[in-house]
Amino acid sequence: MITIETVSLDDARRVIDAGERAAREAGQPCNIAVVDAGGNLVAHVRMDGAWIGSIDISINKAFTARAFDLSTADLADNAGPGDQFYGIDASNHGRVMIFAGGVPLRRGGRVVGAVGVSGGSGEQDSAVANAAADAL
Repeated sequence: MITIETVSLDDARRVIDAGERAAREAGQPCNIAVVDAGGNLVAHVRMDGAWIGSIDISINKAFTARAFDLSTADLADNAGPGDQFYGIDASNHGRVMIFAGGVPLRRGGRVVGAVGVSGGSGEQDSAVANAAADAL
């Protein structure tokens, strides 16, 4: 039997708390989602004032970061016209996000889930996602 390590609800809460702190420091309310090793939603928070349109985006950024085990910003860097991953955003029933703000969660060098953040600029979303990921 293969054992797969994944994030727990407690892990997800810790990641989200760190993300909320970073978003408040930036003055940008965000949606923050955490998925497990299987890409399934563990927890999500929509900060007061965050766009409702970003709920789905944050969840899908987390899914994307886990599905490909890389940040959505890195995926986006290779998804433009003529690049190796051009059109990838149409895969997985349109769930793949090529906007910055999705980051894999690693424990002991292994990907155990991912966090997705949406609500600010790509730079803000990345900064919040990285601060959130650091809390794991």
